[in-house]
Amino acid sequence: MSVTLTTAAADRVKSFMSNRGKGLGLRLGIKTTGCSGLAYVLEFVDDVNADDEVFSIGGVNIIIDAKSIVYLAGIELDFVKEGLNEGFKFTNPNAKGECGCGESFQV
Repeated sequence: MSVTLTTAAADRVKSFMSNRGKGLGLRLGIKTTGCSGLAYVLEFVDDVNADDEVFSIGGVNIIIDAKSIVYLAGIELDFVKEGLNEGFKFTNPNAKGECGCGESFQV
């Protein structure tokens, strides 16, 4: 199972972690919501759970729980700036479609 983090994404996460002043890494997960069924979740991690898998990429720990890992195998996390907007971009080979607003996806 692979997870990829671009240099831009790794730098952004490091910056967030530095500003926060604590934490083990960033949790990447999914939740059931939205018009397509699933949405990505990003949150800081202070404690790793027994069912978590930890990926150390570019000096950043990405933590994924057992429920989410099947939907996130092979995902690439990038940080992009488009005009006045900036944010994380998910390239997920498991996603078969997205809703019109881009907030949720289906497998």
